[in-house]
Amino acid sequence: MAGYDDRDGVIWLDGELVPWRDANVHILSHAMHYASSVFEGERAYNGKIFKSREHSERLIASADALDMPMPYSVDDIEAAKEETLKASGLQDAYVRVLVWRGSGEDMGVASARNPVRMAIAVWPWGAYYGDAKMQGAKLDIAEWKRPSPETIPVHAKAAGLYMICTISKHKAEAKGCSDALFMDYNGYVAEATGANVFFVKDGEVHTPLADCFLNGITRQTVIQMLKDKGVNVIERRIKPEEMADFEQCWLTGTAAEVTPVGQIGDYTFEVGDLTREIASDYETLVRA
Repeated sequence: MAGYDDRDGVIWLDGELVPWRDANVHILSHAMHYASSVFEGERAYNGKIFKSREHSERLIASADALDMPMPYSVDDIEAAKEETLKASGLQDAYVRVLVWRGSGEDMGVASARNPVRMAIAVWPWGAYYGDAKMQGAKLDIAEWKRPSPETIPVHAKAAGLYMICTISKHKAEAKGCSDALFMDYNGYVAEATGANVFFVKDGEVHTPLADCFLNGITRQTVIQMLKDKGVNVIERRIKPEEMADFEQCWLTGTAAEVTPVGQIGDYTFEVGDLTREIASDYETLVRA
């Protein structure tokens, strides 16, 4: 497949659809130098974006957290996504909405006089972890930790927060792993580089408390699905050594959907009945 900068199609950019290859920004865009950008990753199924409005609401909240006043409302964003998805001609697709500080009068750390811009791109994207979607992903344990809420706006879906994710995933892939699992700043289990994590023990589900990382929309969806099935879900701080006693594990995320995990470091898990059931139920839900 061609690189992401060299494709046919259109991208929504600042209020209009432009040819894909022409959707460019200036090299002195503030976001390129200071990570002043936020984004949403969404999936469309059968021509409809799953939980689209929730993603648009979170986008605005993330922009607010980075002191970037949005020039578009939730309704504006929804209309723009619908227009872009329709123009793509795709029914099942990944939708990326990006908001950033562009180039303007400011080029230092401060950027209040620079415009806030938005773009939307849509493309086909299969299983995020490839064959691991069925067989169970293998995860490395990252050297970096998720930061304290006192150091950075951890609940924003901000580009800058993914710097250690890129580093950690590169190292994981070099070891033959699909991803890496982070601990938090206190040493408790946190999340993968772009997905939340769940564990199963004795019929109950345990998942890290989302107090220093993004409380994913897919995470919230799966928790509610489990509760509706009568499964006890415990959100708490999980010590790394507890992974030795967990029976099953899976990841959740818009890109990852529900992906079983077979191994994290030296800890192994079965791709069990509950994992397969919740993955199947999620697939049914998003296509309903």
